[in-house]
This record gives sequence, structure tokens and C-alpha cells, in this order.
Amino acid sequence: MMLPLADLLLSPDDMAAVDRAAAASGIDSYGLMEKAGQAVAASALRYFPEALRYVVLCGPGNNGGDGYVAARALRQSGAQVQLYHLGEPKRLKGDAARAFADCPVAGEALESYLPRAGDVVIDAIFGAGLSRPVPDQVATIIARVTEAGLPAIAVDLPSGLDGGSGQILGAAFRAERTVTFMTRKPGHLLMPGRELCGELEVFDIGIPARIIRPHANGSIAENTPVQWQANLPTAATDTHKYKRGHLVVFSGGATATGAARMSAMAGLKAGAGLVTIASPEQALAVNAGMLTAIMLRAVEDEASLGEWLSDKRLSTFVLGPGFGAGEKARQFALALSDRHLVLDADGITSFRDDPQRLFDAFADGPTRLVLTPHEGEFSRLFPDIAADGALSKVEKARAAAARAHAAIIYKGADSVIAAPDGRALINANAPPWLATAGSGDVLAGIIGGLMAQGAPAFEAAAAGVWLHGEAGQRAGKGLTAEDLVAHVTPF
Repeated sequence: MMLPLADLLLSPDDMAAVDRAAAASGIDSYGLMEKAGQAVAASALRYFPEALRYVVLCGPGNNGGDGYVAARALRQSGAQVQLYHLGEPKRLKGDAARAFADCPVAGEALESYLPRAGDVVIDAIFGAGLSRPVPDQVATIIARVTEAGLPAIAVDLPSGLDGGSGQILGAAFRAERTVTFMTRKPGHLLMPGRELCGELEVFDIGIPARIIRPHANGSIAENTPVQWQANLPTAATDTHKYKRGHLVVFSGGATATGAARMSAMAGLKAGAGLVTIASPEQALAVNAGMLTAIMLRAVEDEASLGEWLSDKRLSTFVLGPGFGAGEKARQFALALSDRHLVLDADGITSFRDDPQRLFDAFADGPTRLVLTPHEGEFSRLFPDIAADGALSKVEKARAAAARAHAAIIYKGADSVIAAPDGRALINANAPPWLATAGSGDVLAGIIGGLMAQGAPAFEAAAAGVWLHGEAGQRAGKGLTAEDLVAHVTPF
């Protein structure tokens, strides 16, 4: 599938390769810089027309070159412009040197900038290519701008952010707007980068898609329906409940049944034809009194589960919400190794001491396991991966998916969904008010409902995360998990 350029996420190294390929193809690289700088100036004039002074901070590379072009364009528009530079501009090379030479605005050393009321800062110091902590003089300027509360426009990415991971490298600007070019980088979507970018504008400076696509293999993208909608089941005119699959959600004891009910209702809303809550005997009456469309089955132990599993129509299970961590959860999960399983919450924690036992059980054949860890749960299952500070969240999720032979949802405000084959999607539609008790139980049920209908594990996981975010948007601020279930709407 050929993804739209708008959905692709190129790493800083990949984007640098695109720039080189564009120049090698005969495209005027200075012309690209000219368009980029003009786009930044246009954004400044459009969104901050009240500025008393545009302050352009230029770095020692091509990001600084974009800044010099922007400063010239702003001066030509009649605006008041002040320019500050990091390092000695006469040492610039290539297009950045030409941009400096063409800029009529005299500059001063970066550290001499003192913010004043009415300034709008244009940050063209480093952009997305930074891979080390910012120098002290840049950290000082970031602190001054932040303390003064001045609006900032970032060129490509706020200086101080890692374009691949979205992590802060010592200190970083908090931009009100970020203007980037051709495609976004992972750092634009991963936290805290997403928050520090403010409003993001992607400007087409004229690099043809035929040059970009060879450097963007599509393995990292934003999580949107175009990535997975074709792999979701569609309702035909002859569809009946048995064709839409049977989802089983395991319940905890009599005082821990609510999470399973929310998962089960979410699975039903996501389109599963039949949903059963498998409950201990002591919890049957509690669940029965709260359910109508959901069926019940008494499953007390591994033996009774094994007997029930002789029915091969039972293909998809959700285990973990409210179930309780321990040996019973481990036994149940391993008994389901030939079925499709969404393992969440207590189910994940139950394997903290021996995660490889779980991974080995699902190692053969197509991906059947979906794991939904938040930060703490991820560290329990993959302690060495979690502790590797050199890896981005995307890289950690990919490594975990490959090890576990599972679709991984590394949850958070910037949830990453990864497949064992290296595909990874970054989710960006989840509102902050989704961080509420029971929200994860609803997510697990949505994914289970999609898998019960035949969606592959990775696509079900990605679609589930996106549909979960959409439900949160519709439910609005102050939602409860019950509200969230009511707003689950499948395609």
C-alpha cells in the first residue's frame, strides 16, 4: 500500500538523505531553502501580525540558512527584524553561506539577545538534526525566551528536541507553531516533542514524491485509518452473529467484575457477534445482574477452561482487566496459546518474573498475541529494552514486538503500536481526558472485538487505539469509562 506523504514520518537521517537525493537529481537546493525560509516568514506574518519585532535566531547549518531567508523576507515585507546567530556566520558553507550573504539584516551574537515585550522569536538554530545536548549559550537563550513568555515559531523542530525520539536534549524551546517541510518526523508526534511543537504546519517546498518515497519505507507512520481500514472486516448482507466472531472476556472475582464488563461491552460495540464473560462461580450472580446482551460462562480453573476450549469457535480472548495477577492468570494465558489473545493489565503483570515463558508460547505461526503495556508494565516485561536510553519509544516498541512475537501497544499520550515485522505507528488522536480509570479496559475490549471478527493482530491493535481515541473525543472532557463505551463506533 502506498501511503500519502502526509502520513509518512521520516527520521532526520532519512530527510537528510532526501535533501541530498533532491540536489543530486538537479533540483536547485538553494531554491528549496528559499521556499522554506519564505514559508516561515509567511507563517510569522499570518499568525503573529501584532509583533513589534521578529527576532530570528540562526544556527550554524542549513536550519540557520532557512532563518536567514526568513529574516530577509520579513525585512522585505516591511517588518521590524532583529537577527542573532550562533557561532561565526562567515564559517557557513554551501546554501547556508549563500543565504547569509543574501540577508540584508545585520546580526549579533546569539548570547547578546535580551527579550523584550512584543518580540516574536523565530527559532532557526538546530531543527530536527540535533543529536547532542544543546550548548550552554543556547540553553541560556531558551531559558530567557521561556521566562519572558514570548511566542516562538520553530523552523522544522524546536531546537533542543531530538527529531527521531521527541526527547529533550538538555533544554528545548516551547513553540507556539512549528513549520516543517515535506513530511513530519517522529519527534513531531512523540512526547514531549508533540507538546513542544505547538501547532504544526507541513509545507511543500517542491521535492517530488518519487524522491521522498525511496527513503520512506512506510514502516513508521501516524496511526490513521488508511493504515489498516482495508484489513478490517466489513459487514456483508448475509452476515450473522456467528460470522462476526465470538469474543471471550475473563472476569475477576465477585468484587472485581466491572473491568471485564466494560471490556465485554466495548468488544460488542466494536462489532463482535457474540461476547461471553467467563466468570468464577462466585461472580456469576454479580455479572448476571449487570448484563443483558453479554452471555455468561462459569470458568473456575484451568481444567474447566480446557474443557470449554474444545469448542474451536472460541477464537479470541481478553485476559487481564480486573482478573488479578498470579498463577491462575499465567495458566489461563498459556492455555490460550493457540488462540488470539489480548493480554492486558493483571495478565501482563503475571509474567513479570518470566516473560519469556509467555513469548515462547506464542512464538510460532502468525501473530496471535496483543500486549497493551503502559510504561510500568513495559518495564516489567522488557526491562533491558525499557532501560536503554539510546532507543526512542518507537525503537523500544519494535524491539519488544520482535522479541514477544506480538503486536505491542506501548501506551501513553503518544501510544506506539508495533508489529514483529518492524511496522510501527504513532497514535496522535487521543485526548488527555482518556487518562481515567477503566479506559484501558475499554481499549482491550475494542481490540478483542476486532480480532474476533478476523482482523489481524497488528491492524486490530492499531485500529483499536485509534477508535478508542475517537470515542474519547466524542465523549468529551469529564468522561468515565462507561461514557467511553457508549461512544465506541466501529467502521
